[in-house]
Amino acid sequence: MSRFLEYTTNHPFLIAAAAILAVLAIVIEIRERAKGSSLIATGDAVRLANSGALVLDVRDAGEYETGHIIDSRNIPAKEVAERAGESLKKFKEKPVIVICENGFASASAVKALRTLGFSKVATLRGGLRTWRQENLPLVKGKKDAKQS
Repeated sequence: MSRFLEYTTNHPFLIAAAAILAVLAIVIEIRERAKGSSLIATGDAVRLANSGALVLDVRDAGEYETGHIIDSRNIPAKEVAERAGESLKKFKEKPVIVICENGFASASAVKALRTLGFSKVATLRGGLRTWRQENLPLVKGKKDAKQS
């Protein structure tokens, strides 16, 4: 213990920097949990999708047609609050994975879905950009897609 006290008195700037970083890490974690959005990795998304989860792509229709996850449904983010209540009613108790291009735009869709009573909503960490980086499959066009 005496060595620790000696270290702290000899290196006050390092101790202050470590304390600031610890406080920042705690604040960031609290803010993420307060948002209510859980982020999932691509491996977890694949596992959930294979077990019956709804994959909801909230990009615009044009972006969706250039490449989307197989069996995903497309409702643009700005329309989720209006359209999801009726068209996705049967998925309220199932897991829902919300996907956008980079993982940021899906936050508003997650909030809207939670407001509508969806209890198991998650966002793909990094969005489709991460999906592509991991060379996971995408489908192009609308013919295999489920439009809601």
